[in-house]
Amino acid sequence: SSKIRDMEVQSADGVAVLEDCIGFSLTKTISKVEEKLKKGVLPDCQDDDIMPRAGNEMGAEAQIRFLKAKLRVTQEDLANAVFEFRKKDDENQNLETRLKDTEEENTRLQRTISLQQSQIEKYKMLSQEANKKNERLQQEVTALEKVSQ
Repeated sequence: SSKIRDMEVQSADGVAVLEDCIGFSLTKTISKVEEKLKKGVLPDCQDDDIMPRAGNEMGAEAQIRFLKAKLRVTQEDLANAVFEFRKKDDENQNLETRLKDTEEENTRLQRTISLQQSQIEKYKMLSQEANKKNERLQQEVTALEKVSQ
């Protein structure tokens, strides 16, 4: 299993910034945004694409509901991305382990092949010597047959 360190989310000007994502609390983030709304301390974000154009015509509570919903969807997307990341990381670690095992097996097989090739050479030489000895013995048998006739 993957050993991913715990992840945290920090708040920067009321915007959740992903550093790592395990310690993230949707409730805390929403509470922080709501506190800033109550205090009237919200950054000017005229150019962002968080709120649709119709958002300017919505009431504050409708905007909050919309933003909460959008935050939940984003959190789900983040959770899915983290899940996929961990799944891929686990798969990657499994493949790395398999690769290491395969490389070790390959090294072992290479040594075995080398040993077997040297044995093949040894047996070829023994076979050649036996064939030469057989030929000499055949010649002696032929010579003895000629002498005995």
